[in-house]
Amino acid sequence: MFSITCIRNSSRSAHFCAFLLTILLLLGGATFSAAPALAQQPSGGSDSQNPNQQEVPPEAGGPNGNSGPYAIPKKGEEPPSPPPEKPKRVEGIPDYSIHVDVPLVTVPVMVTTKNGQFIPNLKKENFRILEDGTPQTISDFKVEEAPITAVMLIEFANTWWPIEYEAIKGSYIFASTLKKDDWVAAISYDMHPDILVDFTQDKNALMAGLNQLRIPGFSETNFFDALYDTIDRLERVEGHKYIILISTGLDTFSKLTLDKIEKKVKMSHDITIFSVSIGWQVREYCETRGCTTMSHGMASYGMGNIDWLQADNEMQTFARLTGGRFYQPRFTGDFVDAFKDIGEDIRHQYTVSYRPTNAKLDGTYRKLKVDVVAPDGGPLKIQDQKHKEVKYQVIAREGYTAKHTVD
Repeated sequence: MFSITCIRNSSRSAHFCAFLLTILLLLGGATFSAAPALAQQPSGGSDSQNPNQQEVPPEAGGPNGNSGPYAIPKKGEEPPSPPPEKPKRVEGIPDYSIHVDVPLVTVPVMVTTKNGQFIPNLKKENFRILEDGTPQTISDFKVEEAPITAVMLIEFANTWWPIEYEAIKGSYIFASTLKKDDWVAAISYDMHPDILVDFTQDKNALMAGLNQLRIPGFSETNFFDALYDTIDRLERVEGHKYIILISTGLDTFSKLTLDKIEKKVKMSHDITIFSVSIGWQVREYCETRGCTTMSHGMASYGMGNIDWLQADNEMQTFARLTGGRFYQPRFTGDFVDAFKDIGEDIRHQYTVSYRPTNAKLDGTYRKLKVDVVAPDGGPLKIQDQKHKEVKYQVIAREGYTAKHTVD
């Protein structure tokens, strides 16, 4: 094995060494070790080798080569932190987010004179609402003539149908007040409720449905069952709804008790009932025609003054609980005025909304109280055009049931 050492002492010897190295590489059979190159002599110096001269270290900044210089971070500069790890998904538990809303309670309010005249121009600041005695903050306030959704629920039995027929004729007045965007249905009942016309925006269709009430078939008036069934149907309809109830308030053979129907009424927080009692007219009719005989059904019912008073109280209670009004016409012509007032009352209401401080949907019944107040918090005084103080009444539902709703 050959070992060749080239000493750079002249340019000619350097060329000769390079030539020998090339020959050896071509031959392929020899290995060699090259001595480190010496440092260049300063200009003007001797070409001879200095045996004591040491090897010059490489330049600062890291080794040169294909990898390039190393990047050295600045003093005090921290490397970027790694991104946070995504939480691991637990098997069997779906990915979802929770969004909880405090329920919004909407209360229609009527403010009228003792004669039923609507009092306009009240502001949000004029209303104060308490839930179970706790003041609530009103979040929304409206007064507008919005389209209505209503059902006319009519008692139609053959016991005292002449009076019922007079009430039905008066109900045509309410039908005539409907506007093009209103939805109204008509239901009659004796033993069972019967849908005369489903929700329609056609006045003629509604009146045609009322025209079907010509000859009643049964004496029974299952009032509680019919009202429960109507409320149950209306709960599936969105928005606020009204029931125009035309009845004596007497119940003869319902499966439901008074307690159950009152509970149903209390839970129907978006339904307002306007009750038109025909009981007074029936009593007047019976006094002149003797309704104590079997031919008029009175003996079979065992009707007395207590029964009539209870019936009136039920009709009034259903209206009061839902924020409606109770009408008891004394004369036949009073039916027309009653239905005119209902048409006006429905379209002239204030709507007060709030998010209750008690947001629990625990099924409890919350009592409501709505007052009209002056800007200073005292009682609001209202005057007529002659600057005479007018007495007024605030009509709103007495409470609501805080329950879960299912979509």
